[in-house]
Amino acid sequence: MLWSGAVRPGRMHDQTAMRTEGIAEQLRPHPQVKAKVDEGYRGLANDFPNQVQAPPRKPKDKVPLGENYAWREARRRQSSARICMEHTIGEEKKWRPLQRYLGRRDSYAETHAAIAGLVSDRAARRPTRRHTSTELVPAWKAAC
Repeated sequence: MLWSGAVRPGRMHDQTAMRTEGIAEQLRPHPQVKAKVDEGYRGLANDFPNQVQAPPRKPKDKVPLGENYAWREARRRQSSARICMEHTIGEEKKWRPLQRYLGRRDSYAETHAAIAGLVSDRAARRPTRRHTSTELVPAWKAAC
């Protein structure tokens, strides 16, 4: 599972929403559930280190150059795994009913589910442009 923020009414911080809506507590009885999250969920990753993976922390200023490169590569890989979810959330936020939700809070979940279904159906009909590969591609060519 890739959890990466949620579309919700108001301007609540992501981690606060996870805790107040009870999503964080759903991780305890389900240790098989894994999530890759953004920096906003660092505390959740600290609470559930075997289930929630946050981006690696930036190394200190005076570390070897190799460690800096390794950090950048690890961050890029984690970001690449989450980008599909980020695009999906971004697409949902483009729908007018979710931009400024003014309805009752108890009907928000139904509205969000309906729009998520429409976004999913649209995405399923969209042709893919790439073939995924696990082949390593160097970011730059070494000077010979």
